[in-house]
Amino acid sequence: MTPAYMPKPPAGPWPTVNYLARSTARSGSLLARPRVHLPRHNVGCRLPFTDGTAALVFRETVVDRDPTRRPAVVLVRFTLLLVRGRGHALFRAESILNTPLFVGFPGYVSTLWLGNDEKGFYRGISEWDGPLRAENYARILRRVLEPFTVPGSIQYRVLPGIRRDDFLANPVLATAAGAPASTCTA
Repeated sequence: MTPAYMPKPPAGPWPTVNYLARSTARSGSLLARPRVHLPRHNVGCRLPFTDGTAALVFRETVVDRDPTRRPAVVLVRFTLLLVRGRGHALFRAESILNTPLFVGFPGYVSTLWLGNDEKGFYRGISEWDGPLRAENYARILRRVLEPFTVPGSIQYRVLPGIRRDDFLANPVLATAAGAPASTCTA
């Protein structure tokens, strides 16, 4: 991903607080039913990227929902500020607590969480129902991550009309987006 793919600035503070509050409330219902799952079949998979790095999937989050009508993939990349050594393991463990902040967003389908690569980037590959919903999420995520990341390191790209698994399985789509260069098969 290059900075040219960062389409819009982060969401404002009040829209961010509003969306996170509504998502957290809806997440409570999803978690109680239980409609949020952490499948293990992609965990441990190593995804190579077109920038020469590779990262391991450390978590997958999926919400039971109706079939996706307008799929979109969101690619996110960032570098954490002041996290070194064992701090990476702590961040990965702590990140489960962030789940209620986003699984309740309208249109959320799934996320592959990728650990830090050789250049220190963390990545996420998410599927959404609706490219505008995906863009909204990415802008809010930027606002949430900014205090904890190296300035200027947050990048995202929304790819409308693509499902996550199709994206991972198609090296042409992935290479064009500067993302995984091969499929994830654990």
